[in-house]
Amino acid sequence: MSQFESSVKQIPFSQERVYAKLSDLSNLESVKDRIPQDKVKDISFDSDTLTFSVDPVGKITLQVIEREPFKCIKFETTQSPLPFNLWIQLVPDSEQGCKMKLTIRVDINPFMKAMVQKPLQEGIEKMADMLAMIQY
Repeated sequence: MSQFESSVKQIPFSQERVYAKLSDLSNLESVKDRIPQDKVKDISFDSDTLTFSVDPVGKITLQVIEREPFKCIKFETTQSPLPFNLWIQLVPDSEQGCKMKLTIRVDINPFMKAMVQKPLQEGIEKMADMLAMIQY
């Protein structure tokens, strides 16, 4: 199992507000227009699943598999050329702020890891940056 982590992002909203927004994927409608269309295409979602296409990877579908109120949201791919798990971890650091970190775990061989390590790390960092900019 290989693990990739984003840097820790500071969010100027309470842990509860951030969790409430991110734990229901239908809330992504409000930020859909901020997602770079040249990178991520064909986005669709409901409260538990998120589907999108990324060149050159293809179509990816993530499903929420666990919600730990205010602390963690776990996702698993149901459709992906490279199956993986994604965690969004939230930790309070004040009454009106929290910290967030994204983690991806993927089962890949060392040869594949060398090819996908840089794009995966960049992708998770961009995703964390985008989530940190949302007005919760």
